[in-house]
Amino acid sequence: MTRKETAAVLTDRARPVTIQEGKEVQHYGTLARLPIALDVSVCAASVENLNQLLADTMTLRDLYKKHHWQVSGPTFYQLHLLFDKHFNEQSELVDAVAERIQSLGGVSIAMAHDVAEMTLIPRPPRGRDEVPVQISKLLHAHEVVLKEARAMARQAAEAGDDGTNDLLVSEVIRTNERQVWFVGEHLVDTPLIAHEL
Repeated sequence: MTRKETAAVLTDRARPVTIQEGKEVQHYGTLARLPIALDVSVCAASVENLNQLLADTMTLRDLYKKHHWQVSGPTFYQLHLLFDKHFNEQSELVDAVAERIQSLGGVSIAMAHDVAEMTLIPRPPRGRDEVPVQISKLLHAHEVVLKEARAMARQAAEAGDDGTNDLLVSEVIRTNERQVWFVGEHLVDTPLIAHEL
């Protein structure tokens, strides 16, 4: 092979193949059997539950970012920082829930259109809400997540899925309860200054 022919072959190999076609390696709603000592029916139930929780957790996470960007008023700075902190904590939960789904042999939802179709949390308007409305919507979203996480934790415990139960109780429930406390305190009707009687 001449130098020119060798250079042409190397050039072709160095060029990225940008359009790839292929088959899905695992369809959504199916399980890949992993040796984790859980019955396939237990894994399937947990995967279904966790995907619902994932959709709602992703929605709650994004609701925090929306309000982080759109918050206004005298408590802007504090809420701007708090909403971003909670967004980051919800992002960690999203990752933990999605990875649990995968470790059970399932396929986790990942795209915004799937989340929008599945979530139980009402869609907020595109525009900016007043701060008390933002907080009320966040509290409602937390309540949705907490109700389903508690029911799912009980179901996982009864089925012997200790890993899912632990994730739900130790991470999802505890994080959401703490965030409810932090956010809810902003709606308490107390004066800034106590007046003597």
